[in-house]
Amino acid sequence: MKVRQAVVMVGGMGTRLRPLTNDRPKPILPVLDRPCLSYLIESLAKGGIEEVILACGYRSEKMKQAIGDGSREGTRIEYSYEDEPMGTAGAIKLLEGRLDRTFVAVNGDVFADFDLRKEIEEHKRTKASVTISLTRVKDPCEFGIARLDADGRITEFKEKPKPEEVFSDLINAGIYVIQKDVLRYVPKGTKFDFSKELTPYLMANGHRIQGHLINGLWMDVGRPKDLLGANLAAAELLGENAGKGTAKGSKITRPFYIGRNGTATDSVLSGAIISAGAKVKDSKISRSLIMADCDISGAVISGSIIGEGCTVAPGSVITDSVIADKIKINGEEITGRTVG
Repeated sequence: MKVRQAVVMVGGMGTRLRPLTNDRPKPILPVLDRPCLSYLIESLAKGGIEEVILACGYRSEKMKQAIGDGSREGTRIEYSYEDEPMGTAGAIKLLEGRLDRTFVAVNGDVFADFDLRKEIEEHKRTKASVTISLTRVKDPCEFGIARLDADGRITEFKEKPKPEEVFSDLINAGIYVIQKDVLRYVPKGTKFDFSKELTPYLMANGHRIQGHLINGLWMDVGRPKDLLGANLAAAELLGENAGKGTAKGSKITRPFYIGRNGTATDSVLSGAIISAGAKVKDSKISRSLIMADCDISGAVISGSIIGEGCTVAPGSVITDSVIADKIKINGEEITGRTVG
C-alpha cells in the first residue's frame, strides 16, 4: 500500500529561539530566505507524500501565510489547529479520523536531507508498528537515544539521558512511519508525548519499534545556534550561486549567501548569510545570519543572528549574540547576549 500522507507537528512555541519567535512560529524562521519548514515539506514530497497535514498551534495564522498550499514544494497542504498544546501524540490523535492506515509523522523543527522511501520500505519489510528514523550525534544527551538489535529493532529507548546513562550515539531524528492502530493507546483530550509516553508503552507491550538509520545532513533547529548552523549548511550545499544579491569590493570566504536585493560592499565576509534586502557596508561578518532588510555599516559581527529590519551603526561589535527584529544597535559592544 502506498504511503501518501504525512502529519507535521508544528504546534510548539519555540521558547529556546526567543526573541526570534516572539512574533512567529519557529518552523518559518528562514534558511536562505525560505521557511525552514519548506525544505522538510519538499523532502516529504520527494518521498511520495501527496498530502501534508500541518498540526498547528502557536501563531498558526503566520504559519499558513508563510507556507501556503504546498504547490511550491510539490504536494498538498492542509491545516489542523489545536486550541491548547496536546503534545506530539496528542496532536496526531486529534487527526485520527482523517488518517490512512499507514502514515508518516515528522517533527516540524527538523532540517534534514533524508530518503523517506527507504524508511517506508523498511517499515513494510519488518511489519513494524512504528519505524523511527535515527541519526548519529556527538552529544546525545539532549535527545532520545536508541539501542538496536541485529535486525534494527529498537530494544531500548531513553529520552534525554544524563551523561552517565548514555548507551548509544543513535538518536531519534523525528521522522516516523506509523500504523494508525497504535493511536488507540493515546488517550483522547489529553496532552500525550510520542517519544516519552507512547513509544515506551508500545515497546513494553510487544509492538515492534523499528529503527532506520539516515545518513547525511540532519539538524534539530530548536536553538539559535542550530538555526545559524542550518543556514551555513544549506549555503555550503548550494554553493555560491544560491542567492541573487550583489557583493562588490568584498572579500568572501565560503560558505556564503546573499539573497535577492541584498548588497554587500567593501566588507570581509566569512560564513556570512545575508538575507533578502539586507545591506552590509564596510563591515566584517563571520559565521552569522543577517536576516531580511537589515542595514549594517562599519560593524564587526561574529557567531550571531541579527533579526529582520535591524540597524547596526558604525563601531558596533556583536559577538555570539541574538538580536530581535527591528532593533537599533548604535555603536555598542554586545557579547553573549540576547537583545530584544
